[in-house]
Amino acid sequence: MYIGFGYDVHRFNEDRLLVLGGVKIKNSKGLGGHSDADVLIHSLMDALLGAAGLNDIGHFFSSTDPKYKNISSICLLEFVYEKLEKQDFYVNNVDVVVLAEVPKIYPFIDDMKQNISRVIKLQKERIGIKATTNEKLGFLGRCEGIAAMTIASISRDKKYDDKNL
Repeated sequence: MYIGFGYDVHRFNEDRLLVLGGVKIKNSKGLGGHSDADVLIHSLMDALLGAAGLNDIGHFFSSTDPKYKNISSICLLEFVYEKLEKQDFYVNNVDVVVLAEVPKIYPFIDDMKQNISRVIKLQKERIGIKATTNEKLGFLGRCEGIAAMTIASISRDKKYDDKNL
């Protein structure tokens, strides 16, 4: 079994729609970035790449390459998953923490899990997504942006199934 950790942060940008876990969240400030700035998916991709001993997302998706401008991070996650498949890796589980004062993401978690499950071919029950605030401390506490941290485990063993839960 191999374990990877990912972290990402983006500042708020009022001129964009907020996308977290591939879910468009209306009535919220979006995040600034070259792609759709989905911090949840970005931290997940880095965790998966790290677990496989591969380079980070900046290596694969340059923030200066026009072909990634405003691209959906779900599309980028598909590329990352294909990299894992080529090396015969399976995803065992992922656990994500989103750090944000606003918005409340609880109503969107099931849709986020569904999006991730579809791409990385992992049961929703093996995907953890939680949210916490920064208790009004620092740039996150001042509502200047959103961060996400992810831990992921992968293996080359046969995929886990319900019998292994």
